[in-house]
Formats: sequence, C-alpha cells, structure tokens
Amino acid sequence: MDLFLDIFVKPFLSMGEAPLFLLEVVIGGILTGVMYSLVALGFVLIFKASGIFNFAQGTMVLFAALTLVGLIERGVPIWAALILTMAVMVVLAFVVERVVLRPLVNQEGIILFMATIGLNFFLEGFGETLWGSDVKKLSVGIPDKPLDFQGLLLNTFDLWAAAIGAVMVAGLAIFFHKTTIGRALRAVADDHQAALSVGIPLKTIWVIVWSVAGVVAMVAGIMWGAKSGVQFSLALIALKALPVLILGGFTSVPGAIVGGLIIGVGEKVAEVYWGPLVGGAIENWFAYMLALVFLVFRPQGLFGERIIERV
Repeated sequence: MDLFLDIFVKPFLSMGEAPLFLLEVVIGGILTGVMYSLVALGFVLIFKASGIFNFAQGTMVLFAALTLVGLIERGVPIWAALILTMAVMVVLAFVVERVVLRPLVNQEGIILFMATIGLNFFLEGFGETLWGSDVKKLSVGIPDKPLDFQGLLLNTFDLWAAAIGAVMVAGLAIFFHKTTIGRALRAVADDHQAALSVGIPLKTIWVIVWSVAGVVAMVAGIMWGAKSGVQFSLALIALKALPVLILGGFTSVPGAIVGGLIIGVGEKVAEVYWGPLVGGAIENWFAYMLALVFLVFRPQGLFGERIIERV
C-alpha cells in the first residue's frame, strides 16, 4: 500500500501543491522537446525522400557544429561562418548523392542503411581530422540567463532555441505539404523507379533533401553546441531522436513535432516527480521505455501509416 501511495499518489499531490513549479517543469520540457524535434526532422526528411534511415544524421549535427566553431576560431566573423557552414553542408549533400546514393538507386533499404553507417564513421573521422577532438565552446550571441516572468523562471537561451526550432519546423511542414518539390519528395520515397518514369529527377531530389537535412543539422548543432559545448558526444543526441521518431512515425513531420514534445515534457516531469523514488536519472531512459511501449502497442507511431502486407 505504501509503495502504491509513493508511486501513484504522492507525485500527483506534489504537482497540486506547487502548480507554478509544475508549469516551469512542463515549459522546460516543451522547450527541450522542440530541440529534439529539430534533430528528428533530419531523419524524417531523408526517410521521406529515400526510404532509408540515415544513421549519419547525428554525426551531421556534430560535423556542422564543428565546422562552424572551427571557422569562428580561425577568425571568420560569425555571419560569414554561418554562410560557409551552410555551403559546406550543401556540398556534402552533392558528394553524398554522387558517391553514395547514385550507385545504389533502387537497391534494398538495408544496403542504403549500411551505406549511411559508413558515412557516419567517415564524417566523424573527417571532422576530427579537420577540427580536432577537444571540447569547443560555441557562443552565438544568445544570452543564457534565467528570465523571471511573474515568478516563473525560464531560460532565455531555451526560449530562443525553441523559437528558432519552431520556425524551422513550421517552414519544413509547409515545404513538404504545400510545394511541388515536397510532393516529389514523397513520390521518390514511395518508389524510385516509378518516380523516374514520370520525370522526377531522382538525383536532384536527393541533393535537395540532403541539403535541407544538412541545414537542419546545422541549426540543431548550433543550438545543442551552444548549450552544452561542441564535443563528439554531441552525435549521440541522435539517439534521443529515435524515441521521438518511434512515437511520431518515421514519415511524419507533424509526428516529429508531437513526438518531441511528448518526450521532452514526459522526461522532465518524470525526473522531477518520480526520479527521487528510484534514485534519479529517469531522464536518461524514460524516452526509450516510452518508445518500447509504443513499439508493442502502436509500432507505426501516432502519425505513421499502418503497413499491411498481403501474401
């Protein structure tokens, strides 16, 4: 009985006793969730255009952040460093399409997936060779201090990061659903050969989507790098995007947004109110346990399409 009270009653009583603190925790989770959604969007973009899971997306986030901070350390103004980093990610998209994707058109998905694993290790090693492996501090001019809003404490940097992420998420959602290129991307994901047969230029579409995913990776790398430093563990942020994709669905831009918000809010609330009951660190594994539940009961995610194969 005492165990039941500790797990199911006391945390909710604590929420009711301090509603303002609960609101702080929820808002903090929402802001973090937007950041998770930004990383997950890179996966969704490439999966929608090529039907493969890009194992290298996390390393693309790291590579973009390393490139930006490396240019700034060498005296390049931040605005020029941003433009050059964006150009580097676009060039990377051209190289990936020409060297990795074009020879593998219409191959099995597992072959393309293995190719992205190779790309992951190449980018990680190439980034370390170019910019070194030391932890680097990245400052983009956004203040990192608490903001007191009528007793509600919020972090200024988190608010800016969430606003930038929300604008990018909204823009990508419109791009996918309201533009001709967005519809072409969905057609390419469904069937490479069919898309080619109706005149959709596969190589152009892939360059576009990898370029957009590279820009998304750059923004995510800037936000996470400025928050926690640019280091090689930054690539592991992609692991937290996996539960987001499982919850929202691998092909859904709105799903990436909703999944990120659920994970962000869920892990913050669980850490604060249930963490003390189990010694803390719930935030590290909560997302994966929630994803496991979804895999059992709704494997296609909240917004994913149910796939039925008839034999």
